[in-house]
Formats: sequence, C-alpha cells, structure tokens
Amino acid sequence: PGRSLRSPRCLRSTAAAARQEQPGEAARPPPPSPPERGSARGGTGPRGTRRVQPPPPAVQFGDPREAFRSKSSAELVRALVVLRLCALEPLVARSRQLMNLSRKLLGQHLFEKLMKMTFYGQFVAGEDQEAIKPLIQRNRAFGVGSVLDYSVEEDLTPEEAERKEMDSCTSASEKETGGATQREKQYLAHRGFGDRRDRVISARTYFYADETKCDQHMEAFLRCIEASGGSSEDSFSAIKLTALGRPQFLMQFSEVLMKWRKFFHQMAAEQGKAGLAVMETRLEVKKLQETLANLGIATKAESQHWFTGEDLGVSGTVDLLDWNSLIDSRTKLSKLLLIPNMKTGQLEPLLSHFTEEEDLQMKRMLQRMDVLATRALELGVRLMVDAEQTYFQPAISRLTLEMQRKFNMEKAVIFNTFQCYLKEAYDNVTMDVELSRREGWHFGAKLVRGAYMEQEHARAAQIGYEDPLNPTYEETNEMYQRCLDYVLEEIKYSQKVKVMVASHNEDTVKFTIRRMAELGIHPSENKVYFGQLLGMCDQITFPLGQAGYPVYKYVPYGPVNEVLPYLSRRALENRGFMKRAKRERELLWNEFKRRLITGSLFCNPSH
Repeated sequence: PGRSLRSPRCLRSTAAAARQEQPGEAARPPPPSPPERGSARGGTGPRGTRRVQPPPPAVQFGDPREAFRSKSSAELVRALVVLRLCALEPLVARSRQLMNLSRKLLGQHLFEKLMKMTFYGQFVAGEDQEAIKPLIQRNRAFGVGSVLDYSVEEDLTPEEAERKEMDSCTSASEKETGGATQREKQYLAHRGFGDRRDRVISARTYFYADETKCDQHMEAFLRCIEASGGSSEDSFSAIKLTALGRPQFLMQFSEVLMKWRKFFHQMAAEQGKAGLAVMETRLEVKKLQETLANLGIATKAESQHWFTGEDLGVSGTVDLLDWNSLIDSRTKLSKLLLIPNMKTGQLEPLLSHFTEEEDLQMKRMLQRMDVLATRALELGVRLMVDAEQTYFQPAISRLTLEMQRKFNMEKAVIFNTFQCYLKEAYDNVTMDVELSRREGWHFGAKLVRGAYMEQEHARAAQIGYEDPLNPTYEETNEMYQRCLDYVLEEIKYSQKVKVMVASHNEDTVKFTIRRMAELGIHPSENKVYFGQLLGMCDQITFPLGQAGYPVYKYVPYGPVNEVLPYLSRRALENRGFMKRAKRERELLWNEFKRRLITGSLFCNPSH
C-alpha cells in the first residue's frame, strides 16, 4: 500500500492500436485468438494485395555436389575426419585433456597449426575481424550470410566457475542474513550448479568478475558489430546479456516477472477463467479492483490510478500484457523488484534492501545494452540476443523486448530468441507478437529448441521445483512447429514480422519451406531466415542459399587458445548429433568419391 505504479505505455493505446491498420501492413480483420497448429488465421475477410511472385525454387538437400560446391577437396577431407572423430565417445569425452596434452607436446606454434588444420578450421572462422573476411565473402558468393559470434571464453576450473557464480548471484542483503527464505528455489544460485558450463554443449558461458570485465565484453561485442557491418550489408551479430552485467539482477528480475505472472493467473482462476489460452485470459477491471482491495494490496482509488488508459476504461478488462506492463521500467530499478503477496496482502520487496552499488550495476547493464543496440542501428547490423538458462531468461526476454520497443520502430534491428523446449514457449511467442502489433514496432525472433536441456532437467529434479521444460524431445519438436506456424501465419499479413528458423533438423527446414509456399511467403521477401552453425549441416545451408532462401551461418571467431572451451563443447555437441544422423558424413564421402572418380579432386569445386 502507498506505492504508486505509473500508467504503462501499452495500456494507453491497447484497443486503438489493435483496431487500426498499421502502416505497411495488409488490411486484415481484428486479431483473433492464437490458432491451433496448421490452421490458417484470418481465412475470411479483406486482405491486402500481394505482388505476384514466381514460384519458389525447389531445394535439393540430397545432392552432395550442390551441397559442397563451396568446399575444396582438402576441406572435404577435414570435415570427414573431424566429424568422424566427433562420433568417438572416448576421444570426445577427454577432448579438453587431449588438447592440453597436445599443446604441451607440440609447443604453441605447432599446436595452433594442428588445430587450424582440424577442429578449429572446421568450426571457427579465424582469429580476428580481418582473418574471417575471406570465409564470409566466399559464403556470401553462395548465398549464405553470417551471424558473427566472438566466441572467446575464460578457461576457468569448475571450482573457480562455481565460486564466481555463487558470489555474483547472491545479493549483499542475502550474504548478511545468510539466506533468502522468501525466494523461489528456481531463482536462487545453487552450489551444485554453480558451473553453468556443466552439461551444456554449444552455448558460450560468461562468469561475472567485475564491472571492468563487463565493459571489456561490451567492447568485444562492439568490435563484432563493426566487423559485421564491414563484412556485408545484411549481417547479424550475436550477444549474451550475462556478459554485460551482474547475473544477480537477471535472476531477481526473472523471479519478479514470474511471480507477477502467477499472481495474474491466480486472480484469473478466482474470476472463473482458469485454463484459457494466455491471450484469451482477460480480467474484469471491477472484479480485479475488488480483489486487490480485499487483499489489502491497493484501495480502489489506488488501483484506479494504475489503470488510467482510456482504452482500458472502455474495454473494462485487463490481459496479461497489460498486467505485465505495470512493472514500470522508468522507476528506480531496485523498485522493480516488488512482488504481490496474496498471504500478507502487500506489495513486498523481493529483498530487504539494495546497496547503491547494486542499483548502479543494474543501470550499467542496461546502459551497455543501449550502447550495443545504438551502434548496431547506426551500422545497419541486426542484433541477435541469445537465450540462456530459465532462471535468467524471463529478465533477458523482458529487457530485449524493451530494446525492441525503442530500436525496432522502423525495422527489425533487435531479435529475441525463443527456446521451444520451454512449456511456456507458445505463450511467450504469442504475447510478444501481440504486443508488437498493438504498439506498432517490428517483431524479430529466432526460434531454437534450446541448448540447456540436460542441465535444466537435472537442476529442477535435484533442487525440487517444477521442470519448466517439455518432458520429451518429440514434444519439443511439436512446440517448435506450433510456434513457427504461428509466426509464419502472422508474416502472411504483416510487413513487420521476421523470424530466423535456427535448426539443424532437415524435417523442420522442409516443414518451413512447405508452409511458406502454402501461405504465399516468397523467399525473396526476406521475412523468413534459416540458420545453422559453421562447420555443421552444409547439406542444408548451401542448397537453401543457392535456391534463394535467406540463410546464415553462425560464425564463431577468436584466437585459438581462447576458443578452446568453445571447441571442446562443439565436439561434444557433434558427438550427439553424429550418433543421431550419419547423413552429412555419407554426403561428404559421396562427394569426395565423385571428385576422385571424375578426376576433379584438385579442380575448383564451384565450376
């Protein structure tokens, strides 16, 4: 009681923005409820005219000659050797130890040469911005763009990583009191999972050291953005928010966001609206005010001050987007960390107090994000914000959304990442699409399955909270297609939606191509992108590029010694990948044999 929350942006124009046709969009009926997978949204009603496009070209994923036209014969041999080694369990399990031993035996110079001829050469583009340009330009010649990713990591021992994590994820007040009794277990640091690299394969991991180190990470990301801007006109650059600040803030803000969301659903249940789809759940304002008054959280006069938007007054209802926006980003940042307590009837601080330094650390993280986004906009580079662990991700998604509101007004500059192994993935996608539609900014998304599956399952089971992930790989696949189908149907009507299908799954890529054709989305419209990692699945990437589909390679780069942690996990990822599918190896071998038989082993493969 007594705390004033300002009227948020999206409450002021919710209904009006939803009713008005946005500039650059085809006319369409008012947005309906989220469709089931495979349904065609807005099948009746007026539609905007589309420019007649030629039929999209066919894509041949099984033709080894087309798949590996960009590769020299030496590169074919390297890929065959490296991918075969990645399938050997004993070798891969000890990859870090073997790399360290090789460096001791060979010396630094010979070790670097060996790595560049094998694993480093397969999965990393080069040591710096100049060294990666030839590969980027060659890929571009075959229709493949680049997502630059500076993949340097600290080479910490598990003990060092654990110590840094526990220190940086625990607030000063919690250290003083020796615990956090009112905190949710999911959003607390746990020593057994202090090393966030454990059971994670492909994702880079950053551990907080101090604010100076965060500034250094920001400078590295800035150089990456500048390298992207200098290499091509349509490139991306990838960043991670855990590199830009103290992870304590991300953990705490994530808990606040989830508690506000749970509180909304509790009130929905009291109004008899439990079980509805997230965007169909609307609370009646009068009943909501009565509930807040009965709980002692706010008087009717105080809650009326929250809901001052005139459109909200007309509709008389509040949905989850309206409710989320009450967490107002313009107040002092530590005041964001307030949670409604239905037992005590209070808006309580998540922590007993914040130090001035902790408040400054939160502000600096947001300032670093702003610097990166501003530079990306200046250089015409699109910024891809990577997803991370579930106890960080709600805050990461919310902060990314705030950047989209600011920088995506004219075009999609900031792309958020949605992890489809999450049970709430579909709700997350539909809410962000709906908010972008209401407020008129460009929605940019990357859809992934998720890189932390094994770690997340183990953490939930060991610590004792509900597992946030889908229980099976098949259910994750279904979720991926459901989210993708929703976004593709939105693209059918909107000029303000773009998506990257980041997948090595050939069936997912074929599904996307088929749905694009059914919905009349031509690849030349540049609304749907595809993405794969450098050194993997060229039989998917290059046929797409040569057929005219926008496709990108995630291009890691950095000095040999400093990307060894990344290379080790890439070997681990390939181990699992190669066990599931031998197709890439077979196609590589077929192309090598074709060149040998035809006498073209030493010829230019692009001819």
